[in-house]
Amino acid sequence: MRPASGIASPGLAWRGKRFLAPSLADLFLVALLLATLGRPQSWLGLLADGDTGWHIRTGEYILNTAAVPRHDLFSFTRPGEPWFAWEWLADVFYGWLHHWHGLGAVAAFSAVLLCLSATCLFCWLLRRGAGLWIALAVTLAAVSASTVHYLARPHVFSLLFVTVTLWVLDEDRRHPSGVVWSLVPLSALWANLHGGFVSGVAIVGLLAVVCALQGKWSAVRRYGALTGCCGAATFLNPYGWHLHQHIAGYLSSTWILDNVQEFQSPRIRSEGMLVFAALLLGGALLASRSLERKEWFEGVLVVVWGFAALRSARHVPLYAVAAAPVIAGELAGWWRRMAAQSSARSPSRILWELSEDLGRPRGMSLWAPAGCAVALLLTIPSAPVKSFPEPRFPVVAVERNLAALQPDVERRILTSDQWADYLIYRLYPRIHVFFDGRSDFYGPAIGGDYQVLLSAGAQWRQILSRYRFDAALLPRDWPLGTVLENDPRWRVIYRDAVAVLLVRGPDGLMKTRETAECISESE
Repeated sequence: MRPASGIASPGLAWRGKRFLAPSLADLFLVALLLATLGRPQSWLGLLADGDTGWHIRTGEYILNTAAVPRHDLFSFTRPGEPWFAWEWLADVFYGWLHHWHGLGAVAAFSAVLLCLSATCLFCWLLRRGAGLWIALAVTLAAVSASTVHYLARPHVFSLLFVTVTLWVLDEDRRHPSGVVWSLVPLSALWANLHGGFVSGVAIVGLLAVVCALQGKWSAVRRYGALTGCCGAATFLNPYGWHLHQHIAGYLSSTWILDNVQEFQSPRIRSEGMLVFAALLLGGALLASRSLERKEWFEGVLVVVWGFAALRSARHVPLYAVAAAPVIAGELAGWWRRMAAQSSARSPSRILWELSEDLGRPRGMSLWAPAGCAVALLLTIPSAPVKSFPEPRFPVVAVERNLAALQPDVERRILTSDQWADYLIYRLYPRIHVFFDGRSDFYGPAIGGDYQVLLSAGAQWRQILSRYRFDAALLPRDWPLGTVLENDPRWRVIYRDAVAVLLVRGPDGLMKTRETAECISESE
C-alpha cells in the first residue's frame, strides 16, 4: 500500500536519516586527512616533485587565454614545437587553486583526493563483507604502499578513478545494474585529467576478455560494449585521436622507460616499499586461490598489476588497490570460518562478530565535506606554504640571485629537470629552460644530451657550447658543478648547501663584494 499523501515512507525516512548522520567512512576520511597533513613537513612532502610547477603555470595559461596549449611554452631548446598538454583539465584545477590560495591550496586539494581514494577503497572492502578490522588494516597497508607516489600531480585523479572503476565493476558482476554505464562519462572526464585513463579502459577490456575465456557470452556482450563506449568517450579531448597516438608512443619509448625515474623498478627499502613487498607476496599467493575458484578476473588483475608494479614504481599504488579486495576477502573468509567453528564466547568469534557489526557497509554522508574542511583548518601550517621544499629545490639560491638569473637578455641556464620545473614555476615567462620534467616532449636527442651533462660525460664541452649556456644552477652533487668550478671560463657567484650558481664569460669575472659575502656566508 502506498503511504498517504504528506506522510513519508518509513524506509525512505530511515535512509534519509542515515545519509544525514555521520558514518564510519566519514570518520576514516577525516582521520586519514589529519594523519596525512598533521605535520607542516607533510604539506611540503606533497610538493616534492617539481612537475607541479609547470602544471600550475600551464593551468594559468589556459585560464588566461581560454585555450589549450598546442605548442611549447617553456623551453628555449624547442620553442613553439608541438606539445600535448594531455593533463590540461587537472592543470586548470591546479592553476585556479594556486591563484586562489597558493601552493597550500594545491597541496590540500591533492591530499583530499588521495584520502578520498583510500576512503573509497575502505568502503568497497566493507561492502564486500571484509569486516571493520580487516578492511581497516588492508586499506592502511594499501595507503602505506601508495605513499611512494603521494604527490601533488594529476595522477591523483587516476588513483581515485581506478578505485571507483574497480568498485563499480565488482558491484556490477555481482548485481548488474545501469550504474556501470557511468564509467562512460567518467572515461571522458578522465581522458582530460590524466593519461592513466588508458588503465581504466584496459581494466574493462580485461574483464570482457576473461568473460570470453570463461564462456560467459552475455557478460562478454555487456562488458565488450562497455569497453567500446568507454574507449570512444576518451576521444572527447582537445587533441582527439592524436592524444592516444602520443600516449602510445610515450609508453613504448625505450628511452623513457630506461631513464625516467618513476618508470624504474621500486627499491624495497623504505617502510612503504616493505609494505608493498608484503602486499605483493600476499597478493600473489591469494590470487592463485582466486584462480582455483574460477574467480579469474580478480586473480588475473592482481597478476597483471603486480607485474606492472615490479617494472615501474608508478604502478605500485594501482597494484595496492587491485590486490586489496583479494587479500581482504581471503582473510575475512578465513576468520569467518574460524569464528564459526569457535564457541560463542571465544575471543576470535566475539571480535569477528564485532567487526561485522561495526563494519556494516555504508558510504560517506553529508558530513564528509564538513569534516574535511575542519581537518584542513586544524592542519594548515602556521606559516603559509610559499614555495617548494628548500632542501630539494634551489629556493634560496633563486631568491638571492634574481638579478643574475634574469638580466636584460634572457639567460640560457643549465639546471636539472626538477629544478627547471621550479624555475618555470618561479620565473616564467621571464625565463625559459633547457630540459624539464616533460620528458615525452624533449625526446631522446635532447634527453641524451641532458644525461651527458648530468654525469659530466664525454663531449660535455661540445654540448655546453652547442646550447650556448651562459649560466648553470646545479645541485651540489652534480659532477659537472665541480668541473665548471675549476674551469677559468666559469665563475661561482653563489653557493649554499643545496645549489651552486655559476655564470660564463664577463659576468662570471664580476665578483662583487656582495656576491663574495653570499658565498662565504653560505659556506
